[in-house]
Amino acid sequence: MLQETIVLFQIIFIDVIMAADNAIIIGLIAANFAPVHRKQIIMLGILAAFIFRFIFALSATYLFEFYFIKIIGGLLLIWIVNDLRRDLFEAKRKIKSPTKISKEPSYIESVWKVLFADLTLSFDNVIGVVGAAKDHFYIMVFGLVLSVILVGTLASYFAKYIQNHKWIGYVGLIVILIVALQLIIGGMNDLNIIQINQEFEKFF
Repeated sequence: MLQETIVLFQIIFIDVIMAADNAIIIGLIAANFAPVHRKQIIMLGILAAFIFRFIFALSATYLFEFYFIKIIGGLLLIWIVNDLRRDLFEAKRKIKSPTKISKEPSYIESVWKVLFADLTLSFDNVIGVVGAAKDHFYIMVFGLVLSVILVGTLASYFAKYIQNHKWIGYVGLIVILIVALQLIIGGMNDLNIIQINQEFEKFF
């Protein structure tokens, strides 16, 4: 019982951290859109997060052998950070002509960004949850469901908050960039390309 309780708290902690990262990305992307499209993007992000986590959980045994996905995912997140930076800030600085209507970013491109982010962070989330859960199947399922719920609630909050507090957008981009670097360095360490001191491995 004590072991299960410890495992449960570990998984909740992992979920809060991972879901927050996932939610920040979805929130940043959705913040550029009108409320109707914003809700659609957030709902799509939640659905994709659930599907990817479910698929990865089913194949968890094999996932531990493909750490190069973490490197690819980290690189994709860096690309997303750069695109979000332009969407959020550079577009706002452009001089608006009275004859032109300011446009939202491309809806399709934003959907792809959400899917890429969900794919990458779902992979890392499942690895963390499955690794912590070990043989406790029901705790693993609880962890994955909790993760998706947290992504949905936090993404809606971030999307609304960023609209009125642009500074949080900068903080969000920094957080995503840190996650991307952690994924890349962690993947390189897992593949023995580089070696990380054991004291710091828990961060990657």
